[in-house]
Amino acid sequence: MSNRIEERLKQLQEKKEKAFITYMTAGLPDMEGTKEIIRAQEEAGTDIIELGIPFSDPIADGPVIQQASYESIQKGTNLKKVFAMVEELRKDCQVPLVFMMYYNTVLYYGLEAFAKKCADCGVDGLIIPDLPFEEQGELQAALDKTEGAPLLLQLVSPVSKDRIPMLLENARGFVYCVSSMGVTGQAADFHKNVASYLQQVKSVSKIPVMMGFGIRQAADVEKFGDYIDGAIVGSHFIKLMKECNYDKTVIQEYIRTFKKEMNA
Repeated sequence: MSNRIEERLKQLQEKKEKAFITYMTAGLPDMEGTKEIIRAQEEAGTDIIELGIPFSDPIADGPVIQQASYESIQKGTNLKKVFAMVEELRKDCQVPLVFMMYYNTVLYYGLEAFAKKCADCGVDGLIIPDLPFEEQGELQAALDKTEGAPLLLQLVSPVSKDRIPMLLENARGFVYCVSSMGVTGQAADFHKNVASYLQQVKSVSKIPVMMGFGIRQAADVEKFGDYIDGAIVGSHFIKLMKECNYDKTVIQEYIRTFKKEMNA
């Protein structure tokens, strides 16, 4: 059964276009605001939206996303409320949605209940940075037996080297290439061997390759165009939204510009 992420990426490949993926924290500026921003992004052409589920100890994230996560928790955001919001959103919005979250939250909810709830609400993918490949079996089994369950997306980094073929053997959706060591939101000083690393991933990957961490504008990824199928913007996007006080016009302008420049 194909999935919204795979369908969107197939359409882009047919048009020979690169994907633009954004990350935003669920619950900011509030739940209603999150829904409006997702709709505004769909309208502006964002291909896939990663929705961060706030967690008390987001170890893969830098200060910007940590702070956003903290502020969202202060506003009472939790997984149940995010599920309800997605369910509501799906009545009129079909943009592919990926939950970026930590494994504790999934375990606490219960693996099978979580897989089923994701399928029922229309969550298309999962990124769980603190769940190593070797420990994905239980969750993958719960997803496999749930009709319409989200895809568990794989993360690779410059130190994955020999593990890359194993990580990508059965991967679906897209592969998330971390472009620098450390946490999200650092400046675009990518790992020094990032080009050869991306090239290596591209050579073994049967699915689209996305580059994330530290990207602010389309120019940041221009020189890697041959090895990637799209770019992911997180911390910069969160900062931009905060600075413009979640002004939808500014948000849409940023998305349209990035997409246009990346596909020029």
